[in-house]
Amino acid sequence: MTFLVRVPASSANLGPGFDSLGLSLPLFTTLRVTPGAVTEVVPLGPELAGTPAGAGNYVYRAMQLAARRAGRDLPPLRLEIETEIPLARGLGSSAAALVGGIVAANELLGRPLAPGALLDLAAREEGHPDNVAPALLGGIVVATLGPGGTAHVRLAPPPHLGVTVLVPDFELATSRARAALPESYSRADAVHALSHTGLLVGALAQGQLELLRGAMNDRLHQPWRAALVPGLADILANAADHGALGAALSGAGPTVLCLRDTRQDPAELHHYLHGVLRGHGLTGGVLDLPVDTAGTVVDTSPQEVPARG
Repeated sequence: MTFLVRVPASSANLGPGFDSLGLSLPLFTTLRVTPGAVTEVVPLGPELAGTPAGAGNYVYRAMQLAARRAGRDLPPLRLEIETEIPLARGLGSSAAALVGGIVAANELLGRPLAPGALLDLAAREEGHPDNVAPALLGGIVVATLGPGGTAHVRLAPPPHLGVTVLVPDFELATSRARAALPESYSRADAVHALSHTGLLVGALAQGQLELLRGAMNDRLHQPWRAALVPGLADILANAADHGALGAALSGAGPTVLCLRDTRQDPAELHHYLHGVLRGHGLTGGVLDLPVDTAGTVVDTSPQEVPARG
């Protein structure tokens, strides 16, 4: 029986919540899984051009990871992969692939792994839960990865909270963005991160949108990565003067996320963000999105639609 797995994009950190806080966005990686006589892995569409077709594909490797955790072998299958998530842009494309593969294998094998085990497996493979947790669960998720498992709290997005993302037309490898970070931080920076993350989570939980501008201030990663993302420092400092509630580097970047009030016209914010791009000689796109609340969805009765080539 053919089934689909649809996994949303995610934006991690949201400023100070480094490696622990993220939200889900409705751009999707979709897997179509069909049992077969031999295993075939088929990346579809221009977004996945050049990605491995075969056992080396990251989605299929994630499926094998879940099968090993369950103590089972994967049967032969045809795996078709499509994505709307731009690669290497800080929108959780690798987390979506990882979560999609783990969930697909679990579904194919009869769901031997419980939901908590799926989250913990994904978080441990990724090394942190900030992308995989919202990709799996939807909404806004704060999570910790510890010896006893991956603990999390999922928040429904506050009313009128929307997202505008600026997606530049260049890639930034996560390894390069992580290499820019210092080995240690001062006590003052640690206290700043703790207090601002707590305030940010509280503001999101209570829907106190007016607190987001200050709460999203960060000293752990954004100042160090600003040199890798032209215009980032400008947006972090000034986006709230042009219609944003607050701004942050999305994951490792180069996408920049602005939270906004959906009751307000985003035109000024769009104009400002495009101006920042032009001012640095860059191109890119600006998207208005809601927070996705469904997370990963399995469809066991998919409509038969022609695959994109």
